[in-house]
Amino acid sequence: MSLENSFHPSALPADLSLEEARKRFDAARAKVITLSPRERHGIGMQSEKTLHAVLKNYIDPDEDHQEIPIDRYIADIFVRDHIIEIQTANMNAMRAKLACFLPQYPVRVVYPIPAEKWIIWVDPETGELLNKNRSPLRGSFFHAFRELYKIRPYLQDPNLSFELLLIDLDEYRLLDGWSRDKKRGSHRYDRIPLRIKDRMLLTCPRDYMQLVPEDLDEPFTSADFARAAGFKKKGFSTVLLLLTEMGVVERIGRKGHFWLYRVSQEW
Repeated sequence: MSLENSFHPSALPADLSLEEARKRFDAARAKVITLSPRERHGIGMQSEKTLHAVLKNYIDPDEDHQEIPIDRYIADIFVRDHIIEIQTANMNAMRAKLACFLPQYPVRVVYPIPAEKWIIWVDPETGELLNKNRSPLRGSFFHAFRELYKIRPYLQDPNLSFELLLIDLDEYRLLDGWSRDKKRGSHRYDRIPLRIKDRMLLTCPRDYMQLVPEDLDEPFTSADFARAAGFKKKGFSTVLLLLTEMGVVERIGRKGHFWLYRVSQEW
């Protein structure tokens, strides 16, 4: 299914260049972050967090297309019989909506992945901003697979597509945890997006080929794939499981305790 030119002009087209996407993102960020909380809640944002609000206005700044009731749910964006949902956390929460929306409309799910993240600690009593630390973790498109796994029954539905965004952001956390330094078990207060690093559209099984390293020798194991992708082996089996189900790679045997794979002959 191609989504090119299928959205209203104010909605984000699928064939937008990365440079154009960054300009739209910067405009959405400026619009949302300069609003006071009272103003934000008055334009259909329903007290939502900043990251979600910025992404919604990045996709479609037209407020007439936002927060649209469809059956018993609220679509983040609905325009010209297309639904765009912004999911910033647990994909499990999408299952009921997808079951309702997909038989009726094409649905694009926008999922942000923190590329680089700075943690800003906040005193929970005074609201004072304390220290700011750069997280050692670096995000990649592969980090979306743990969440995609939660909705795997829907992944091959021709009405479902994804926009994965690598985003630098500031994360504000309350210093209210259970550890001695109060960081472990702390609560996230808000995330402020800074910039888009990269963007990937997954509109059909062939698009998942973008995730297969070009220099990957065949046959390969899960560890070989992870190494070629610059990803830690731990948790990478989920990536290959979904790529196998999507028909991108296929199992061709075993090497000891490990499965051997190759890129599907279909491609």
